[in-house]
Amino acid sequence: MDSQQQEVLDIFKRTKALLQGHFVLRSGLHSGHYFQCAQVCQDMAAVSRLSELLCAKLGGLSFRTVLAPAMGGLVVGQEVARQTKSRYIFAEKENNVLVLRRGFKFEPGEPVLIVEDVVTRGGRVLECLDIVRKAGGMPVGVAMLVDRSSGSARFDVPAISLLELSFPTYPADQVPAGLAKVPVEKPGS
Repeated sequence: MDSQQQEVLDIFKRTKALLQGHFVLRSGLHSGHYFQCAQVCQDMAAVSRLSELLCAKLGGLSFRTVLAPAMGGLVVGQEVARQTKSRYIFAEKENNVLVLRRGFKFEPGEPVLIVEDVVTRGGRVLECLDIVRKAGGMPVGVAMLVDRSSGSARFDVPAISLLELSFPTYPADQVPAGLAKVPVEKPGS
């Protein structure tokens, strides 16, 4: 782990955003670790620093708009947009599906960066990519604070993360005995 990744991990630990226990993830999988980014988002200096580090990794990506899925990506997406002087919009759930509301639209071919807090399987990112394309925009990349898949979540645009970690996850019917003894929490995304 390089010094930048260690700094990111230290921020998550200091803000109590990296939890240990027995958790049901949004994906339905079980894990002994959980990133509760809402905890880090209480500390605006931490959000600013994490976003600064993320923006530095964007390299040659050119975009005019940042799209974040609600809830997890909202704060980080807005801060990345602020730091890059980009337009900021978000997608939110309607009938359990992410959609654009509130009059948000894209110009034809508008370059869009999708920003998320934590990606495990990438379902919300895939929904956002689909939203952008169906609305006439052009997704140019995905930026995330934490890639829990350690790079196994794949997208058809470049994906950038500050931290790649792969804590084991388990289907509900395959939870190891030691983890099964720990009370289950579903902290929310």
